[in-house]
Amino acid sequence: MRINLEDTLFCLVDVQEKLFPHIGNKDELERTLPILVKGIKTLDIPIIVNEQYKKGIGETIPVLKELVSEYTAYEKTTFSGCQTGEILEAFRKSGKKNIIVAGIETHVCVLQTCIDLIENDFNVILVTNCCGSRTKLDHKMAIKRLIQSGVIPTTYESILFELTVDAKNPNFKAISSLIK
Repeated sequence: MRINLEDTLFCLVDVQEKLFPHIGNKDELERTLPILVKGIKTLDIPIIVNEQYKKGIGETIPVLKELVSEYTAYEKTTFSGCQTGEILEAFRKSGKKNIIVAGIETHVCVLQTCIDLIENDFNVILVTNCCGSRTKLDHKMAIKRLIQSGVIPTTYESILFELTVDAKNPNFKAISSLIK
């Protein structure tokens, strides 16, 4: 399946201050997530931000919060964003059929959000190198389960170039410079 720009939305899941320091691949995520988000913004793809129980886990980490500050951050207590009515409604109202997902933790909130998105007839694209868990095994097993459930796995570089389509795209140079 070709993922096209016009039918695509991005969902950032729970990359929050008090949880992030405990994520096993946090150093990689500190590098990859901002690249992905900047690329998504360059391509003018709408963004939905989820935050799990802000009182306990805090807000989106500063480096990402700054990048997504113009978008609504939906607070939830359910692990799946789709189990919170206003978030599911935001996905539906977007009119998009492809949802790119990245965030933490892969085996809890990311997994449950992705499964519920699939059950709500969305195509889900998981940016595997922009997701993380506290342990490698949890991350690895979640990705395996998600692929078996119908999620399309990708990397930030692959999805950004797929959405750009052509080196003649006016955004190609900006995307290319993010990747370097």
